[in-house]
Formats: sequence, structure tokens, C-alpha cells
Amino acid sequence: MDAFPTPRRGRPARAWYLALALLLGPALAGCGTTERPQSPAKSADSPAPKADTAHRQLRVDGRTREYQLHRPTVPDGRSRPLIIAFHGRGSTASYLREQTRLDEDARARGMLIAYPEGLRKLWGAGTQATARRPDPDLDVRFTKALIAELVRTERADPKRVYVVGFSNGGSMALRMAAQSPGLLAGAAAVSGELPTGKAAVKPTGPVPLMMIYGADDPVRPLAGMPHPSPAPAGEEPVTPTMSAHDSAAAFAAAGGATASAPSTTKAEAGYDRTVWRLPAPGATVQLLVVHDAGHSWPGSRIKPPAGFGRTSTALNATRTILDFFHL
Repeated sequence: MDAFPTPRRGRPARAWYLALALLLGPALAGCGTTERPQSPAKSADSPAPKADTAHRQLRVDGRTREYQLHRPTVPDGRSRPLIIAFHGRGSTASYLREQTRLDEDARARGMLIAYPEGLRKLWGAGTQATARRPDPDLDVRFTKALIAELVRTERADPKRVYVVGFSNGGSMALRMAAQSPGLLAGAAAVSGELPTGKAAVKPTGPVPLMMIYGADDPVRPLAGMPHPSPAPAGEEPVTPTMSAHDSAAAFAAAGGATASAPSTTKAEAGYDRTVWRLPAPGATVQLLVVHDAGHSWPGSRIKPPAGFGRTSTALNATRTILDFFHL
């Protein structure tokens, strides 16, 4: 169980936004945003941030959904890349900010980062309806509406929208990449796999994608969890998933990787990198399997909960992902 104490290129931005607005018409009806400014978290070894963070609300499907937005304070009139970052099951947007420290890199790279809050602290990463989540597509529509809102209000570049996530949030990022590849310039998941079985999510087109996974993950194993144990009474069922390798391979196949361009695996310092090359120049699907690592965000300064295994320092997952996105 994942539990915590815890591009399409070449399409004009205006055409993309109008198409998305038409697609989201019912969901966006009555959408509105409110904002409560908040000072960003500071640490003793980090300089005063040149960015701000706001708590916001967005009305979607008759629900008020919440998210945190981290943005540069000095507007320069240019559009900016946008990252949607999904927290893990039982966690929060605030925890993910500390876990990943994405804000620090956002300041240097001029990015917008939206940290949405999941309903009851989790995401509908699979396609199966449940008793507590009878509409399994709520979070997909919320994410699309959030992207459209930030393109409209914050000059987010619709050709540079990315999703990342951890654990259940990683699976949510994979679902968005699988079902809406043309909406995204890239996606990344840490400790998250594709849902399978009755909740199956199947990739539908090309999208550059990176998966980072602990070789010794005791919570959601590298080999997948096709038959998870029942969740405690009253909690959302745990979503079954395929293996990390099969998840990445599914995206590679949907993206056009063929037998004439087979995957290659290379041992690097502290992890193994498998790469599938897609037809688009420079586009890849990558799986990084981190040695001696558990259900954690490599390079994080936060110690994971008991039973989650080690946090590797062989790589900094945040910077590795942003470099993969070319941000």
C-alpha cells in the first residue's frame, strides 16, 4: 500500500488552448480561482527565494479542488514551462514540496509548479470505479482543467507542460501521460507504475517519459503488484500495477519504439538505465532502477517512514527529471 504519514510539438498555443477549452467545457463550467498568499518554506542553507507560493482553489465538476502554485515573482512577459506534481497516497502537496525540493530548481529555471491536492489524500490513478470513487475520471478532468486555468492566468506555455509524481502520484502522472500524450511535453514517475487488471491504463501515443524506481522497494515492488492486499476497512482499495519495466515498455511501444531500435541498458554509478528511443529526434522512454533504494525519492533530505526502505543518494531524482525535460 502506498501510504504516508505522508508534446505534441508544432501546434500553435492558441489553437491548443481553444481545443482544450472545448474538450473541458462541462468540467470547466463555473470554474473559479481564489488565492491565499503564503510565504514559501525556507531552510537555513537556502537563500531567500525569488518566487512566491499561493494556496488556490479551482471549481471543477461542482467540486472545489485545491492546489499550491509556486511561481517566479518577477513577471517577464514570457510564457513559462509548467509542471504538475502529484503527491503520494496519504500525503499532501506540502509534503511533496519538501520531499522533492522542486521549488529550489524552479527558481533557477523559471518554472511554474502546481501541486494539486488529491481527494482524501490520494489519486484516481486507475480506471476502475470504486465505492468511494464512483467516477474514476475525476482527477483526469481536474488536471486538464488546472492546466487550462494556468495557461489562461499564469502564462503557462501549453507546449511545455509536464507531469511528475511519487508513488500513487507517480501512477497518476503515468495515467495522464498514457491517456493524454498530446497534452504533455514529458512525464516522470518515481516509485509509480501503470495500473493493471480492472483498473488498467494503456498508453495511447508518444510522450517522452522517465521512470525512477528503487530496486528494493518494499511497498510497491519493482516487479509490480498485480494482486495487492485488501485495504483497511473504509479506505480506498489499493490499485494493482504491472512491473516498472513493463510500464516503461508499454509507453515505448505506444510511442513507436520498434524491434529495429531495441532498448539498451547501461550500468551507471548506483543505478541501471534502460533507454527506448522513440521516432521523434531525441525523444526517449527511460527506466532508472536505483540500487539499494526503497520506496523513496532519491536525493531527498526527508527520511522515509519506517518500512519504506532506504533513500539513495546515487542521484538527485529532481534534477535528473528536470534535465530529462530539458528545463
